Amino acid sequence: MLTDTDYMARALAIAERGRGRTSPNPMVGAVVVDRDGVVVGRGAHEFAGGPHAEVHALRDAGDRARGATLYCTLEPCSHIGRTGACAPLVANAGLTRVVVATADPNPLVNGRGLQILRDRGVSVTAGLLDEEARRLNAPFFTVMTQNRPFITMKVALSADRRIAVRPGVRTSLTGPAAARLIHRDRAEVDALAVGSGTVLADDPSLTARGAFRHRPLVRVVFDSRLRVPPTARLLSTLSAGPVIIVSTRSILDSSSERADSLTRAGAEILVADTNSTLEPVLHRLAARGVCSMIVEGGVTLHRAFWDAKVVDRVQIYMTSHLLGADGLEWLPFPLTGLGPVTERPLGADRLVEAYVHRTD
Repeated sequence: MLTDTDYMARALAIAERGRGRTSPNPMVGAVVVDRDGVVVGRGAHEFAGGPHAEVHALRDAGDRARGATLYCTLEPCSHIGRTGACAPLVANAGLTRVVVATADPNPLVNGRGLQILRDRGVSVTAGLLDEEARRLNAPFFTVMTQNRPFITMKVALSADRRIAVRPGVRTSLTGPAAARLIHRDRAEVDALAVGSGTVLADDPSLTARGAFRHRPLVRVVFDSRLRVPPTARLLSTLSAGPVIIVSTRSILDSSSERADSLTRAGAEILVADTNSTLEPVLHRLAARGVCSMIVEGGVTLHRAFWDAKVVDRVQIYMTSHLLGADGLEWLPFPLTGLGPVTERPLGADRLVEAYVHRTD
């Protein structure tokens, strides 16, 4: 006999169908289960602007939804956006019970959807597999509660904890298996970020290769001295998504010709309000729909994000290379404040991954 937890786990698995396609909306899954415990309807929110999971599940169930239970990974919405509100639709479907994994943090919802159901006489249970549902949509929750993207800090390290043979020298460390995962992750997030030093040393394209991407990929370069040249390879990949160069007002005023050349090459210039904090820039990125961002380096940018306490997850690709005493060191290792660490082999490399647990 399957339990509520089993059905919610199935809804969470169905929600994964929207991975990489729903942002800035969350991934949501739903199943409709009749009185006999038979799943009669399934649905996922598959892309931003498309029907929500509850709509798909109820359509799939049809008349069999009457007297049934709906399991949904997120509270049904109560407001009209690009689609209609789901809570009234759910309330009118003839369901006797709705089980929700977690409440919607969107201020336009935030309990209102559950209240609509209760007011219509539907039995509501909330909080089942809450942690798993929040982890699934960590970027959505971060934007809604902190007004900034969910930040992943990614680095490839040698066995002696270096990232390059010398400062400013392009150094390839990871093997094919790790590279495939890196590009798959690029295909799913909203944005990548690097510092100007990385652009000058590596001249990267910052695209998702070998993995299909459904949406434009925002590339963000933090360049307080406006050193990125208009001939950078990154600016030849605008068909993959916009390139935003973050700099300061003082540099832009004193280097207007360089700024103009970058604009002509297709870059967008984002003027940082101050050179001392990342928060205003992250707020502005969130406002334009960036919910998740991988910060790929270099060490100066990593240190700035870490010190600003805006890193949510750390991904360290450990390799067997030895770069020696002259190699460029990364941040002090191990990092403090990490939650449980997971490891997975990737060919000759391994991925060490952890979420950041803050107490401040």
